[in-house]
Amino acid sequence: MAALVHELAPATGLAALQRAWPGAVGGLIAAQAHPSAERGGIVTVTCSSSVWAQELTLMGPDLMGRLNEALGSVIVRELRFRAAPAGAWAKAPSP
Repeated sequence: MAALVHELAPATGLAALQRAWPGAVGGLIAAQAHPSAERGGIVTVTCSSSVWAQELTLMGPDLMGRLNEALGSVIVRELRFRAAPAGAWAKAPSP
């Protein structure tokens, strides 16, 4: 099943980031934040709260290194963290 999912996944930078995200950042962070946009190596990560956005901003350089290592090349040049609108996190499907 995993091979089929991998084969059917879109071949975009964002899709690759979303697949690598849980393994690169760990389950705790992946449960509270996910990559929601990517353009020119700048990745926007939506977080469950402003507290998570602030904490991950401080961890940004480390997370960026782990992501690029998981992706096998320097794709992520910058991480930007934002809090999801109030109540939106509980309603949003996880990637």
